[in-house]
Amino acid sequence: MPYCLYVRKSRADAEAEARGEGETLTRHINALLELAKRRQLNVTKIYREIVSGDTIAARPIAQQLLNEVGQGMWDGVLVMEVERLARGDTIDQGIVAQTFKFSGTRIITPIKDYDPNDEFDEEYFEFGLFMSRREYKTINRRLQRGRLASVKEGKWLGSCAPYGYERVKLANDKGCTLAPYPPEAEIVTLIFSLYTQGEQQNDGTFRRLGVSLIVRKLNELRIRPRVSEHWSPATIRDILINPVYIGKIRWNWRHGVKKMVDGQVREFRPRAPIEDCILVDGLHPAIVDNETFALAQEYMANNPRQPVPARQKVMNPLAGLVICAKCGRRMTRRPYGGRQPETLMCKDTACDNISSALHLVEARILDALRNWLAEYKLQLGEDSSAANNKVVAAANEKALQQLTAEHATLCKQLDNIYDLLEQGIYTTDQFLDRSRKLSERISQNEHDAAVLNKSLAADKMREISRRQLIPKVEHVLEVYSSLPSAKAKNDMLKEVLEKVVYIKTSDVRKGGSPDNFQITIYPKLPKTD
Repeated sequence: MPYCLYVRKSRADAEAEARGEGETLTRHINALLELAKRRQLNVTKIYREIVSGDTIAARPIAQQLLNEVGQGMWDGVLVMEVERLARGDTIDQGIVAQTFKFSGTRIITPIKDYDPNDEFDEEYFEFGLFMSRREYKTINRRLQRGRLASVKEGKWLGSCAPYGYERVKLANDKGCTLAPYPPEAEIVTLIFSLYTQGEQQNDGTFRRLGVSLIVRKLNELRIRPRVSEHWSPATIRDILINPVYIGKIRWNWRHGVKKMVDGQVREFRPRAPIEDCILVDGLHPAIVDNETFALAQEYMANNPRQPVPARQKVMNPLAGLVICAKCGRRMTRRPYGGRQPETLMCKDTACDNISSALHLVEARILDALRNWLAEYKLQLGEDSSAANNKVVAAANEKALQQLTAEHATLCKQLDNIYDLLEQGIYTTDQFLDRSRKLSERISQNEHDAAVLNKSLAADKMREISRRQLIPKVEHVLEVYSSLPSAKAKNDMLKEVLEKVVYIKTSDVRKGGSPDNFQITIYPKLPKTD
């Protein structure tokens, strides 16, 4: 089997490049190719990683390499040192060590070869990963200390400036600060003014606007935010509570927190209380005065966001299922405290998709699911695909035989180029170029064969899944009305539906019918790939 190269650029390499020591990946590739030539190793692929991530999850090229190593595609992997493979936590180190061990894949470095089947090499390899992790944590602590020191000096560390500012390099000093960007700074001032003072009425009085009304006002004025097409309440709320607009630097407000969810490590960025944040005077000028900002915080405190437990309780049987056909956002339930029926609405104030009574949409979805099931049963009953499947299967089998013969020919050609390299007919560059082309053809051949095999297996599984889907939908329709809670109904609908697309253009207040809306359901059909 062939060998491959894995090269990765670390933070130290980036610093070396800044000092003019040359491009790191090129130097490492040349060194490893020279090692492969000296050892007469068949190198057919080079993996280049240009991110310096803490975990395997942050390094897509490493994930691809480990996946192929786990499948036994490589006889060995050439790296400059074992630390390049993993410097994450003990879980990542264990994944790397076990992947190489169980597949029997060797690790070859300019200093030492690691045989995963050798007990002493295995211990040495695991020790190398452990030391690399310690080195990473040391570097990370030093970086975090430097970042914290910069924050306390009032510098801006974010890669993007908040709305209303632009990021500028400090003169005669390291780091960056913020400078007001006039077109956006005027909008920030307007937002705070509308929220704290309000909009002047015809009688000369001022009517203070809430967050949603400010969103509607800005969208009506065709004032666009920096990235999206229109404003949202969350964006306005974040602006109103951000102390950067009074010349402060806030740090650790959205500090990353890792949690174990369903056996996997997930990272969350919850909002921290202001007392848990680092708040210092920034080097940048303020856009809003302290009195206005303090008044905005007072108003925000009188209108707190809904507590987390209440938000997490499912009250909408269609939660997460119905998609707005106009803007693509998920539609939400709007209660009226018993004064009128709950409605299903698009929460984007700039979207003109008209809301409908929740119970009407729910009933329409059940009717659509019932009609779809009847048609689906009819299709399966009249399906004459059994004979067609046999024809397709025979064609796939024949194609697989041709691919197998082609694969043997390509492997023989690959063997021949090593003879040409040993005889001096091919230079190293010619050898690598020819090897790479043959490797690509072999990979394509193997990919085509895998696709055909997968297609044959998918046909069988699809038919089985189709037979299982019908009783599941029938069960939903049978027991739905007797389910005890909105969450139970929501969970059951999500078992059989991917999504529901909703649109309504006629307003009841203008003579439209309450049930004059359209939906399109997308059942969870068996996957074909």
